[in-house]
Amino acid sequence: MAKTFIDTNLFVYALDQRDKSKHEAARQWIRELSSSSEAVVSTQVLQEFYNAATRKLGHDPLATKQVVQKIALNELVLIDVTHIEAAIDLSVLNQIFFWDALLFAAAIAASCSAILTEDLNPGSTIGGVRVMSPF
Repeated sequence: MAKTFIDTNLFVYALDQRDKSKHEAARQWIRELSSSSEAVVSTQVLQEFYNAATRKLGHDPLATKQVVQKIALNELVLIDVTHIEAAIDLSVLNQIFFWDALLFAAAIAASCSAILTEDLNPGSTIGGVRVMSPF
């Protein structure tokens, strides 16, 4: 199995129906990866999703909590100091934002081959994890 780390933006698009094509694509990716047990997320993704869903999209906090619980059913990387230290190194070496580097640190820790995100250059590789655009 090729495990894939799912960035927060996919879960946000799966909830937000304003952009129909991104909404459907995100839902399809999440459904396929989750059903095959290839999806990986981190506690950072859970936090960012909750914040975006409630603050940016205005979703009900308790309903959003239920979605967070469903997302957490995927393989979950619990962020700790080793991930933070690795993210600092990845950020400096690859000249990317710390928060993006923290996603890669989690993906590396979970032995993911790819990360699904719209935030970085598709096809590039950071720490052995290939960036894939979901759209």
